[in-house]
Amino acid sequence: MGDCSYLLSRSLGEKLKAAGMKVAVAESCTGGSLSKTLTDLPGSSLWFDRGFVTYSDESKIAMLGIAATEIEHWGAVSETVAIQMAKGVIHQSVADISASITGFAGPEGGTRENPVGTVYVAIASREGHCTCRKLFFTGGRQHIRESTVAVTLQWLNEEVERRVIDAQRK
Repeated sequence: MGDCSYLLSRSLGEKLKAAGMKVAVAESCTGGSLSKTLTDLPGSSLWFDRGFVTYSDESKIAMLGIAATEIEHWGAVSETVAIQMAKGVIHQSVADISASITGFAGPEGGTRENPVGTVYVAIASREGHCTCRKLFFTGGRQHIRESTVAVTLQWLNEEVERRVIDAQRK
């Protein structure tokens, strides 16, 4: 794992452990890289619940409960599907927070609206909060996947930190 992703993963694990929270993820174009990065850390079983590799449309439907009509209408690489994936992870796990990734890592695939390098990352919480970001990376397949993992880890860190601060204010 790259130094950046390692540090972000370690930071996330420390925050989750301190807050008594767990994370779960669903990945498409990263093919399990985020789960691997998180579980490369000793002690990750304390804060990592599970990871779903939902590379095919069928796996998104079967494992996460995404409606086939949503995929047909919006496409598997879309904000709608990313959000439904993140919500599906929450439903299928004991995690407090989830992240989902769907995108075109290339070199094939992509559309006019979502060319190769387009990635949607969504984060959902058990309380029902969900948000999504559309990202775009240039470069080859491996660079797109590694960049996606790093950005997702950074965003998860920010979200867990925000939740901890919000809880302290209450």
